[in-house]
Amino acid sequence: MAPIKDYPQRYALSGELHARPFPSLKAPSSAVFLAIKQPEDAASRDKSLDLIHLNALLDHYGAPRPDPEATHYYGEMGKYWLKWEQHTEMVTYTVFIDAVGARPFDPDEFGVFPEYWLEDAPGGRITSALLRLMPMPQSPDQISTLLGDWFVPESLAVASVLGEAAVVASDFRIDPAGHMRIAVFTDEATGDRRRGRIVQRLFEIESYKAASMLGFSMVRWLAPQLNALDMKLTDLMAQMRGPSARAEDTLHALLDISVELETLAVKTAFRFGATGAYRRIVDQRIDVLREKRFLGRQGFAEFMLRRYDPAMRTVQSTEDRLKAMSERAIRAAELLRTRVDVERSAQNQDILASMDRRADLQLRLQKTVEGLSVVAISYYAVSLAGYLLYPLASALGLSKGSLLALVTLPIVGVVWLMVRRLKRHLG
Repeated sequence: MAPIKDYPQRYALSGELHARPFPSLKAPSSAVFLAIKQPEDAASRDKSLDLIHLNALLDHYGAPRPDPEATHYYGEMGKYWLKWEQHTEMVTYTVFIDAVGARPFDPDEFGVFPEYWLEDAPGGRITSALLRLMPMPQSPDQISTLLGDWFVPESLAVASVLGEAAVVASDFRIDPAGHMRIAVFTDEATGDRRRGRIVQRLFEIESYKAASMLGFSMVRWLAPQLNALDMKLTDLMAQMRGPSARAEDTLHALLDISVELETLAVKTAFRFGATGAYRRIVDQRIDVLREKRFLGRQGFAEFMLRRYDPAMRTVQSTEDRLKAMSERAIRAAELLRTRVDVERSAQNQDILASMDRRADLQLRLQKTVEGLSVVAISYYAVSLAGYLLYPLASALGLSKGSLLALVTLPIVGVVWLMVRRLKRHLG
């Protein structure tokens, strides 16, 4: 029996589940993270430029290039390790360093990316971060002291994660060098791959948080337009109640507003959908950390609830508002269209009544013409009969006038009967 043929993409699809391994990290170590996104239409960008840019970085360090069709890469790059991932809208670079600098969160660590290479990036930096991975101090107070030196206290989020395997912290602020700061303290019993998973999750939280905030930026652009259209729609609906407004003009205005709303919906549909997806990923990545409160500080979930969720709710409410306004405009147009149909029906009824009156007048006129026709036909018939009967007048001892008087009534009766019969036949 011949072996069954495999689906052409079977191995590629199966390999995709295992193609993005977590890094293996020791403590102490550090990591530099960079996410690049094109400012416009990033989802449909030429993704080959991303790979060209990656190859330029690998060539700088003399590292081997990935497969030409690769969407992710993890390998040694000189004395560093590089993890590169190509996403729908952005590209992320994570460089792992097997040491920590004497100066915490030293901006020079970002020098792992050459300046000329950064200038040639196919897009702009949507976020970047410096991460410091340290062994767990013996006392929680030591962690508190370090965090007080590294982060802004009012924004600081700290949590013990994965069953106290690590303590993670960040203030989610951009420091003077332009980077986010993330600190991770791990227990000695925590495995290297588990450290890598924690670091990877933290970078994912930051990158997807930054990407989802693009929806909030779009809402700021969209809100004034929705406010203006809402006022127009409200005014038009108020005019619909007035008897002076022309229904056709109001209907055209409503259709214009519907077109504008539909255009805005098309322009924002992708961003609204992407923002919702990114938000769910952020929430999921925080959930898998299984965080617990540390030293009474707010955790990542609480920070997101207070600072991040309001922005996401604003995006969701704006999306709902746009849908509601579109449906409202459609309903108003349908109501107005119904009103126009009713008015036209009334006009049609008036026209039909007018046609009935005209038909009645025509019937009366027809009867009048019918009587006149009988008289006219009878007149000519009597004249013809007179010419035929004049020779008999002397034989009968009658005058011509008497003879015509005798035949007039019978002729009129015969003509009337003929006209009536003809009318019944035509009917």
